[in-house]
Amino acid sequence: MPNQYAYLGPAGTFTEAALRELKPEVPVDSTVPCTGVDAVFTAVREGRVDGGVVPLENSVEGGVSATTAELIEGAPVMVTAEVAVPVEFTLFAREGVALADIKSVATHPHALAQCRGWLATNLPDAETFSVSSTAAAAQAVAEPGSPYDAAVSARIGGKRYGLRAVAEGVGDRSDAATRFIHIARPGPPPAPTGADRTSVVAFISDDHPGALIELLNQFAMRGVNLTRLESRPTGDGLGKYCFCIDAEGHVHEARVGEALMGVRRICTDVRFLGSYPRADGDTTLTPLQPPRRTSNADFHEAERWLARVRSGEVT
Repeated sequence: MPNQYAYLGPAGTFTEAALRELKPEVPVDSTVPCTGVDAVFTAVREGRVDGGVVPLENSVEGGVSATTAELIEGAPVMVTAEVAVPVEFTLFAREGVALADIKSVATHPHALAQCRGWLATNLPDAETFSVSSTAAAAQAVAEPGSPYDAAVSARIGGKRYGLRAVAEGVGDRSDAATRFIHIARPGPPPAPTGADRTSVVAFISDDHPGALIELLNQFAMRGVNLTRLESRPTGDGLGKYCFCIDAEGHVHEARVGEALMGVRRICTDVRFLGSYPRADGDTTLTPLQPPRRTSNADFHEAERWLARVRSGEVT
């Protein structure tokens, strides 16, 4: 179906909130909640949707393994956008249920880990239960005869199922956030914006002393800053790893392009995941000062010099 977008469901999750932020023009009936990250990737790969939104990393819990595995394995997809959603949890209950009445709370295990301190302080006698998502917790509480008195959920989830907010901001960390990515079938990357990120997966050719340093040096000596580096097993045996890398800049920038060429030269394989606008989208931020003679202009000048040498214009 055209103009359909998949996301990690059910409806009412932080992922749906991320989709709403990335695609505000898309009506609700054009969104497809999926039961797992793998189902979102499958829908995109098979062309049943135009794109999909999945979580990639959380500032407290770290990377989302299911998403990373899908980016590494299977048919290639391309990351075309990202968004960072503040993780703000709310305690929801049915009408008429007060905080003192709550003896059982349902939520997702990751949400529980981020709200454990608040629950221990404010609901010390309440029993907690793990369910598949924060939205599923809200849905379960809303059902007649529910065994749960309350749910820790995203605001969008509690409102969707008609629950009442008993307490706002129940997370232990006020600065927690989750980074979500929009994936699509392979194609040309979005045009550079001046505030971009490039993602790749690098498979080193063999295990030897300094292999990781050789990989990282391809970026360092060209003044490309890395914002994420994560090792993942390739599945080919113990000790076999690949590296998921996020770098500042766009593949169309000279220094980023040369860094990727260097990585490709020393690695067995490189999977290009995309160049796309950073979540902050702020082109006015002062960039990190690259090392001397590693600006894009420097690389273009060196390229022109080499062309003159090869044509015999200069020696």
